[in-house]
Amino acid sequence: MQLKIPTTGWYVLGNARVHSSLAADLEGPLDRDGFALVDIAITDGKIGGIARRNDRPAPPRLIDLAGRIVLPCFVDCHTHIDKGHIWPRMPNPDGSFMGALGAADADRLVHWSADDVARRMDFSLRCAYAHGTKALRTHIDSVALQETISWPVFEEMRESWRGRIELQGAALFGIEAVRDTGWFASLARRVAGAKGVLGAVTYMLPDLEPLLDQVFRMAMELGLDLDFHADETDQISAVSLRMIAETALRHRFSGRILVGHCCSLSCQPDREVRDTLDKVAEAGIAAVSLPLCNLYLQDRRQDRTTPRWRGVTLLHEMNARKIPVAVASDNTRDPFYAYGDLDMLEVYRAATRIAHLDHPVADWPRAMASTPAGIMGLDGAGTIAAGTPADLVIFRGRSWTELLSRPESDRIVLRDGRRIDTSLPDYSELDDLMGAQWI
Repeated sequence: MQLKIPTTGWYVLGNARVHSSLAADLEGPLDRDGFALVDIAITDGKIGGIARRNDRPAPPRLIDLAGRIVLPCFVDCHTHIDKGHIWPRMPNPDGSFMGALGAADADRLVHWSADDVARRMDFSLRCAYAHGTKALRTHIDSVALQETISWPVFEEMRESWRGRIELQGAALFGIEAVRDTGWFASLARRVAGAKGVLGAVTYMLPDLEPLLDQVFRMAMELGLDLDFHADETDQISAVSLRMIAETALRHRFSGRILVGHCCSLSCQPDREVRDTLDKVAEAGIAAVSLPLCNLYLQDRRQDRTTPRWRGVTLLHEMNARKIPVAVASDNTRDPFYAYGDLDMLEVYRAATRIAHLDHPVADWPRAMASTPAGIMGLDGAGTIAAGTPADLVIFRGRSWTELLSRPESDRIVLRDGRRIDTSLPDYSELDDLMGAQWI
């Protein structure tokens, strides 16, 4: 896109189309999708003010966007950049969830040195940054011994990316590992020392309730937020989301809780769904849907070739109860999802089509920006407001249907009001990690 963005001084992005759900104090008439035409003044890397375009004379140093959409930089609250891009050396043998587990475990045991993890994480962050992401939470595989490698790498990566991407880490392990109380306490202290988030994958184990109690007690003792993978299955009996909510209420947990996937919810009877969601809302739990990964993994069955269930959770029902709902990238080019590039526009485009986040658009755009920012405790991120950093993404699309119909690969990303290089890293950079056998 041929727009000259000044590198010094102040300027105005004129005739910018901004969505009302992502701009503070934006009043007056909106188009049918909730957009308004505004001028955005940028001074010293911050948004100095937002004014409706109306019929005012063009201000000086104006860059006319001619109605192009401007969004705040994205916030991606559920990723796995520690396992990203291992597909060439360890693909999923059959596209199933169990195939993904087995392949990822095998790759970790053989390859996940500090250098391997660091290079793949950095590659992933460069992709996310180029696409317009300013904050990202990654889960970190924290099974025994791997945590001693990956958490120090995460801390180094967070420091090296400071000022470009706000990076958060969340521990990831099967909740059955909590039975080893000594190991679990040691891991939790490591997570606390790294200012991370405590998390686990929940399954319908006979002792799930006491295991959840242990996780919550540890989080409360160390002052940690929680982040769970839950019910990534179509099994109606998978109700760990409800059990997480009940545990939070029982312990009167005051920290933030994010629960991802929650796929089985869409398969359960209405009465059980209502009970679960009422408890989730009461407990103040937020949810994140991973539409691309769940579309890929769910309903791969051997008895038929065409999937009939698409794995998305009940986003509209959650939103109706004011449960914070986000969408996120999840896995990228690994056995859990063979594709993806940490592009939140792609994620949101897919979510809109899969979960019908349109007609009306309403406030769904928050799901890729301000809502995950709130979940991650990032004040001011994911919005367009006076006094906040001018971290913006300028697109060619002038309407929702234009924006979500094309990849927008020539988007302009501004950080602190300055245009960044949006060149993507070449996959060949990782060839030596993948080995020659895959080429």
